[in-house]
Amino acid sequence: MKKVWVYGLAWGAATLLALTLAVVTPNETNVMGRLPSLVANRLGHKQEPVSLPEGLPAGRTLALVAFRHNQNAELESWINGLQLRKDSSIAWVRMPVINDTGDPAHRSAVETRLLSRYPSESERASLLPVFTDRDAFVRATGITGTDQAVVLVLDRNGEVLARAQGKFDPDKAQALLETLRSSAP
Repeated sequence: MKKVWVYGLAWGAATLLALTLAVVTPNETNVMGRLPSLVANRLGHKQEPVSLPEGLPAGRTLALVAFRHNQNAELESWINGLQLRKDSSIAWVRMPVINDTGDPAHRSAVETRLLSRYPSESERASLLPVFTDRDAFVRATGITGTDQAVVLVLDRNGEVLARAQGKFDPDKAQALLETLRSSAP
């Protein structure tokens, strides 16, 4: 017959294990990722600096992220598929992520190319290029790589609430919209 203290010790060990797992288990934010704190220049009329993530246009914002120029077609598929140019109820930004060389002339040249690529004021209003360490951005946001464009739902704390990669997909779009339109917990 086992002593009562053995049962108490077993319960205590189980409780300690449960508390330890509750602390070290990743939460949803750790799993989904977070937009790093950055300062970007909005390339609209005023070309104003924007502190990210708190400077995002809404409590939940759709960020269309490209890592290469050839991914613009993927972003356009999302813009057209979600009818973002027609639906003002969705706050969104086009966010090209450019490796920051630290050279102001390089940054200026890239911004000039972007301005020529997006000549209309309405296109520029949603354009928010990010000059940063691309690999660090990918790691922080939980993105799997830079081979495809990525669509993120971000909150003003920078938490990645949902993501999709590649070209527009109606099922992925529905999931993103549900996250985008749901209220914060």
